[in-house]
Amino acid sequence: MQNNYMTSEDPLDLERIRSILIRLEDTIIFALIERAQFSLNSKIYERGAFQELKDIGFDGSWLEWFLKETESFQAKARRYTSPDEYPFTPADQLPPPILSGNGIPKILFPNKINVNPSIYAFYTRSVVPRITSQATLELASVKRAKGIVGTSEYEDDGNYGSTATLDIELLQAISKRVHYGKFVAESKFRSSPSTFIPHILKPNPTALAELITKPLVERAVLARLFKKASLYGQDIGADGEPKRVPIIGENNEYQKLWKLDVESVRELFERWIIPLTKEVEVEYLLHRLDGLSQEQIDNLSKK
Repeated sequence: MQNNYMTSEDPLDLERIRSILIRLEDTIIFALIERAQFSLNSKIYERGAFQELKDIGFDGSWLEWFLKETESFQAKARRYTSPDEYPFTPADQLPPPILSGNGIPKILFPNKINVNPSIYAFYTRSVVPRITSQATLELASVKRAKGIVGTSEYEDDGNYGSTATLDIELLQAISKRVHYGKFVAESKFRSSPSTFIPHILKPNPTALAELITKPLVERAVLARLFKKASLYGQDIGADGEPKRVPIIGENNEYQKLWKLDVESVRELFERWIIPLTKEVEVEYLLHRLDGLSQEQIDNLSKK
C-alpha cells in the first residue's frame, strides 16, 4: 500500500493517519491468508542452509538474500526516500536511487529509528510457525501416506520462492504499520508540545508512554481486527457462501472452514505490532528536541 504525500492533504492529520492504519490492517490480513497456504519451510530462515547462496558468496538465509535483492531494486526506485518506508537490509548494503529527490516535503523530525530487526525476529520465530501450522500438518499427512515419516514429514513443501515473496510482502506491511507510529507521535506532539516537552527533557519514557496509550482505542482496534479476520478468513465456495463440513457425531451441525487461524491475527497485533508501535512513538518523542536551541524549545513550550 503506497501513500501519496504530494497531495494537499495534511499527512499529520490524525483522521488521515487512522484511515491509513485501517487500510494497512487489511493489507496485513490478506497477506497472512496468502502465507498461511504454504508450509513453514523453515529452511529459508536458516543462515547458511543453501549451498547455492554460499557459492555466490552470501552467507545469510534465503529470506535475507531475497530481501537484499528485492530491496536493492526498490532502493534504486527511491522507495526508501519515502518517510514511511524502511529497509530490512542495512542501508550501507543498498544502492543509491537512480532518480534524484522526489520532492516529498519534510514531514517527520530527523531520526534514525528502524525497528525492522525486531520485526524480522518476531515474524520468523513466532508469527510464521503459528499461521502455517494447518498447512504444515496437511503436508505431513500427505507425506506419511507416501511412507515419509519422522522429521521429514514436517515444515518443507519446497516452495522457497513463493514463500519468500509472501514473507517480504508481510514484513514490509508490518514494518510500515509499526513505523507509522512516528506520524502518530509527530501529530500528537505538534498538537500540544508543552504536554510532552517536560517528559522529553527529563527524560521520562514511562510518562510519554502513558500520554500516547489509549486503552479504549486499542481494544476497539483489536475487536475490529478479529471481526475482519473472521470475515476475510472464511473459505468461500463457488456459490459465494462459506464452506462448511458436518461435525462428527452432531446431527445437522456444521463448522466453517477457515483459510487462516483467526485468533492469530488479533494476537499478532496485541502481542507484537501495537506494543512495538508504541515503542517507536516513545523513542521518536525522546529525540524530538535533538539539536534544537533553548530558544526554540521555549517557543514550542508556549504552544
